[in-house]
Amino acid sequence: MDISRKRRSLLKVIVLGDSGVGKTSLMNQYVYKKFSQQYKPTIGADFMTKELHLDDKLVTLQIWDTAGQERFQSLGSAFYRGADCCVLVFDINVLRTFETLHNWHDEFIKQADPTRPEIFPFVLLGNKVDLDGGHSRMVSEKKAREWCASKGNIPYYETSAKEDYNLDEAFLCAAKISLDNEHEQDIYFQGMSETISEVEQRGGCAC
Repeated sequence: MDISRKRRSLLKVIVLGDSGVGKTSLMNQYVYKKFSQQYKPTIGADFMTKELHLDDKLVTLQIWDTAGQERFQSLGSAFYRGADCCVLVFDINVLRTFETLHNWHDEFIKQADPTRPEIFPFVLLGNKVDLDGGHSRMVSEKKAREWCASKGNIPYYETSAKEDYNLDEAFLCAAKISLDNEHEQDIYFQGMSETISEVEQRGGCAC
């Protein structure tokens, strides 16, 4: 099929996590195949785009990077609204970055206010698996997967921005579950509109 005739989808993906866990590095490696050892904190928010081909769709991922510092957490609901997926990131070598995931998860749900929070797509990335041959590791894969299970079986990937490890798989997963969720929402709203039209046909209201 000619690409110009393919169905296009724009998916807004928000990347959240503490400062220094490697959010910007992950995005730079995934989108531009570049990695820098220089750490420069993100101020406010910025986004990058990447195109993917999924089945008969041309999907544009609009990946939003946020500053992890507490003072930038209140970016406002307008930033979070319209998100199709949230990618949470922690550093497997720094326990504190894992312990704050719950806050990031809840803050996202509060600010984005999705119609059905129980099925909203999240992906968790345990980053910096390349560091020190794994000797600095503070969070086990088992512990991370248990956390994911407690949040409704969130997909989990261990990644390395430096080595470009598992990034394509992780963001492909984010795109797929975003599209699946779109489909779920369509079914949900279809059901709602059918219920409303039934009430209209009876000439009354549901109250």
